[in-house]
Amino acid sequence: MKRVIAALLLVAGPVNAQVSSTAAPVANSSGSVTNQAVQVVPARQFTNTYGSGISCQGATLSINPFVSSTTGWAQPYEKYYNEPVYDTLDLVGALDPEGNSIPDGRPDNPGNILFYKPTRTGQKTNLSINGGITATLSIPLDRHHVRTCRKAAEKQVALLDAALADKRLNYEIARLKNCSDLMKEGVMFHPDSPYASICADVVLTNPPGVLPSHIHSIPTSLTTVETSAAAKQTQQQPSSQASP
Repeated sequence: MKRVIAALLLVAGPVNAQVSSTAAPVANSSGSVTNQAVQVVPARQFTNTYGSGISCQGATLSINPFVSSTTGWAQPYEKYYNEPVYDTLDLVGALDPEGNSIPDGRPDNPGNILFYKPTRTGQKTNLSINGGITATLSIPLDRHHVRTCRKAAEKQVALLDAALADKRLNYEIARLKNCSDLMKEGVMFHPDSPYASICADVVLTNPPGVLPSHIHSIPTSLTTVETSAAAKQTQQQPSSQASP
């Protein structure tokens, strides 16, 4: 048991360690991100109105194509810049055991610029064009009121059809009456008139109980009179023979 406790203490005990590192690399990165968003706001764009305040709306599908562009640049714009090249010559500054000049690890002429080297900046204008299509489907959640509104719309359409049929009937009857009255008076449109078609389908006939104008033929020839007399004589002969 004592050995187990000692082993646990050895494992769980603190450990002191010295860590040294001579290399500590550091990496730096920089960048920019541009976020663009397209917002689609659904609205009641399609509404059917049937009169008398009846307005119904169903499912709506909205498709919106879009094109967006982004341009980025930096000011002042420089393609190149002159990078100075410094003098790093190190020949003197220290002495060797024999008294000769040797380099000491520092430039002999610190800050002395030998020349300028043109260096490209890499600066450029960034242009991006994005396109796409957004679609939104709007469906009403209260189906009961939508169905009720559609039933009311159907009844309203039926009432409008009945009112139109009533007005059409009044128009046709008025046209029939006026055309017939004018025909009785002998007034009609000329056949070549553009308005002759107004009364083209109206027919004037003899009204019930009224004797139309007619002509009877009266026989006046002698042949017809003799034929009638012979017929009467033929009808009287049988009756005279039956008397004895």
